[in-house]
Amino acid sequence: MRMVLKAQIPTEAGNELIKNGTLSKIMEAALSALKPEAAYFTLDHGDRTCFYYFDMQQSSQIPPLIESFFMDLHAKVSLQPVMNADELRTGLSDLMSGT
Repeated sequence: MRMVLKAQIPTEAGNELIKNGTLSKIMEAALSALKPEAAYFTLDHGDRTCFYYFDMQQSSQIPPLIESFFMDLHAKVSLQPVMNADELRTGLSDLMSGT
């Protein structure tokens, strides 16, 4: 199932990770582990924020995929299923046809 993981890194934690040179290593490890189809980095409510769109095969993947965001980044994390445009079209078609 396609998922979006949002991680908000508190300013103080992010500053420290940049100063000690580990933020880029943590981000690379996340990209390697998640193998996202897309990853975006921005600000949200004043925090450094990452959005990773990736495929999750089973819910048991959640702990190994997200714990580093909590432990290494002290991030606020959310995880939810998402659809692309083709999946939305299919879902709406199924809804309208009663299947």
